[in-house]
Amino acid sequence: MALTSEVVSTSPFSGQKPGTSGLRKPTSTFITPNYTENFVQSTLAAIGDKLAGADLVVGGDGRYFMRQAVHIIIQIAAANGVRKLIIGQNGLLSTPAVSCLIRKRQACGGIILTASHNPGGPNGDFGIKYNTSNGGPAPENITNKIYEISEKITEYKLCRGIEVDLGLIKTSEFKVDGKPFIVEIVDCVEDYLGLMKEIFDFGAIKKLLDSGLKVVINSMHGVMGPYVKRTFHQELQVPLESCLNCDPSEDFGGHHPDPNLTYAADLVELMKKGTYGFGAAFDGDGDRNMLLGENAFFVNPSDSVAVISANASCIPYFKKNPVQGLARSMPTSGAMDRVASIDGMTLFEVPTGWKFFGNLMDAGRLSICGEESFGTGSNHIREKDGLWAVLAWLSILASRGQTMEQVLQEHWKKYGRNFFTRLFDLT
Repeated sequence: MALTSEVVSTSPFSGQKPGTSGLRKPTSTFITPNYTENFVQSTLAAIGDKLAGADLVVGGDGRYFMRQAVHIIIQIAAANGVRKLIIGQNGLLSTPAVSCLIRKRQACGGIILTASHNPGGPNGDFGIKYNTSNGGPAPENITNKIYEISEKITEYKLCRGIEVDLGLIKTSEFKVDGKPFIVEIVDCVEDYLGLMKEIFDFGAIKKLLDSGLKVVINSMHGVMGPYVKRTFHQELQVPLESCLNCDPSEDFGGHHPDPNLTYAADLVELMKKGTYGFGAAFDGDGDRNMLLGENAFFVNPSDSVAVISANASCIPYFKKNPVQGLARSMPTSGAMDRVASIDGMTLFEVPTGWKFFGNLMDAGRLSICGEESFGTGSNHIREKDGLWAVLAWLSILASRGQTMEQVLQEHWKKYGRNFFTRLFDLT
């Protein structure tokens, strides 16, 4: 189908400055005419010469306005010389899956539509984040450029005639201004799940679950629903009733998709009953996680990443790729520092923002990292990864034959125990 792009006049909006995780504003702000178009055009313009003929990954967490934003991106990308968009079915892709696809497909970058753990819906929040070719969040030189362009923008380009069914897995080809433009709708889980199978021994995890460990996973009505169903129910044969809130919702079921003791209190209460030995919850876009043991034994994020670091040998990936270094964000407790000191590994402390881990990973100096705000990950991608953390813990339990609490108690005996709390300025 031959189509022609057009130029639309616009004016700048103040405050389109991306933070550590992209641009986040009230949904009502993004719905304002030209607001989303301006920011998408500014983002593509910031890519510069690499944009022409480039491939981009696009997906989001399913929140309100995501589908409309995907169609806006399709129209603007087509008019700006992008060769191909790789989009998750129904527009859905977890943030870790976007990073995975960027790296696997060797794409120029990706656009993620999420406000992470912030509430969704017409009265909630929306967000747009650009990730670069390494799969990680754009560094400050790029986000600053996006902001500079957004402050001066006078027009954006788009192609109105492109229609794509986001629900149908297929590849559609168009001609825009005489150049090919391709939209590929992909299974949102398949490539990411394939990567997890390369990292972890699913057979060992399934044997653990078959031996009697009962798990319950709460997707909090975010993007992780399809991933949890495929991974835990279909692959690991966990009963479907143990996969909670797995239907993505535009307003996350009216709840706050933040996996902590406050907003995932229903999971805490369920775990207190003692029926389950392992519980986990994910945030809206799947990069954060909360872990609970039997009787709601809480594993704080700082301890979680320290335990994974100390038990990396339980994970097949790290047997093939020895740990090169550990890192934590500045506010995270020193639990990981103790592991690095006793086990003879290098430890890095970085400012808040996952993008600061990416530089160390790209330099081959970092393998496992985490932050106190429930983010954990490794160098398999360049984003924090909630499901990776859950599978890492199950691998440790399978290898050691212990409960979560027993693993932590032994860890504290060997490395010592750190305590910390968040302080809030109430003035």
